[in-house]
Amino acid sequence: MKKSIYLILFGLAGLISACGPSKEKQEIRIVSMEERLFTSENGFTRAGADSLIQMYRDFAASYPNDSLTPVYLFKVASMTMNLQDGPGSIALFDQIRESYPDFEKAPLCLFFIGYVQENVMGDIDKAREIYQLFIESYPDHDFVDDAQASIENLGKTPEQMIQEFEARQRDSAAL
Repeated sequence: MKKSIYLILFGLAGLISACGPSKEKQEIRIVSMEERLFTSENGFTRAGADSLIQMYRDFAASYPNDSLTPVYLFKVASMTMNLQDGPGSIALFDQIRESYPDFEKAPLCLFFIGYVQENVMGDIDKAREIYQLFIESYPDHDFVDDAQASIENLGKTPEQMIQEFEARQRDSAAL
C-alpha cells in the first residue's frame, strides 16, 4: 500500500511538471519570438506582438522572483505603451515600480508613466505631476532633462515648439 501511494505521488509530480513548459523552454520560445518579431522585415504583426506579450506575462506569472521577470514586464509595458494601451501600460509600469523597486529601469517606469499620461491619455495635468515627481525622486537620472523639457512643452503643438526653437536660435545668433 505504501509503495502504491509513493508511485501515485511520483506520477502526479511528473505529470504536474510535464504540464507546462520549463523555464528554459519558455526563455527559448521568447527569444525565438523576439527574433522573428523584431529582426525580420515582415516579422512585426499585432498578432505576433500579442503572442510575445502573453509569453512574457506567462513567464512573469510562473517565475515572479526570477531576474528576467522585471525585464520581461518592462518589455510588456513598453509594447503596450507603443500599442497605445495607456491604462495597461501605466498599470504595468506601476507594478514594476512596486514589485521590483531595485530593478535598474524602475526610475524609467515613472518617467514613462508621465509620457503615457501626456501622449496616450492626453492628461496634461497628470503628466506634469508625474514628470515633476520623477525629477524630485531621481534628480541625478539621465532623463531629468527630458522630463524638464516635457514639462516645458506640455500642451504645445509641434508648430509652437518649432517657433520657440527658431526664436531662441535667432536670439542666440543676435548675441
